[in-house]
Amino acid sequence: MQNTITGPDLKILKLLQENASLTAAELADRIGLSQSPCWRRVNRLETEGYIHKRVALLNAEKLGMDVVVFCSVNLSVHGRQSLEEFEHAVALLPEVMECYTMTGTMDYMLKIVTKDIRHYEQFVRTFLSQMPGIQEIHSHVAVTAIKNTTALPLDTQL
Repeated sequence: MQNTITGPDLKILKLLQENASLTAAELADRIGLSQSPCWRRVNRLETEGYIHKRVALLNAEKLGMDVVVFCSVNLSVHGRQSLEEFEHAVALLPEVMECYTMTGTMDYMLKIVTKDIRHYEQFVRTFLSQMPGIQEIHSHVAVTAIKNTTALPLDTQL
């Protein structure tokens, strides 16, 4: 698929990544367009799927969610049904913030957020290790977040 993002569209996407609550008037002012064409561009970017959704990013620390664990998982069976069952089950666990299939020595990498290490242990014992087909789980507890962003590197993509 060819990239159809123009200069003004790219500016809109960058600004919305920083602050999705900007109004069409504020966006238009910052990129040098009038409000109506700016609103039409935002609407088109949403319709075409460049903007997936707009959300509020919550402060995990203030909410008492202090533990971030990167957990690698290997399955004992790798058939299509086993993979789909695991992926469906993981999607239902609110503690799992992200889940990726991996190449190399692990099948999946999960990013899990909990309130404390005891809650993480309980989560592993009660849910993760009880899932069918789990062969091994390796946990890596994050100590300090050096960089944590949701912004895509748009400047490097064009």
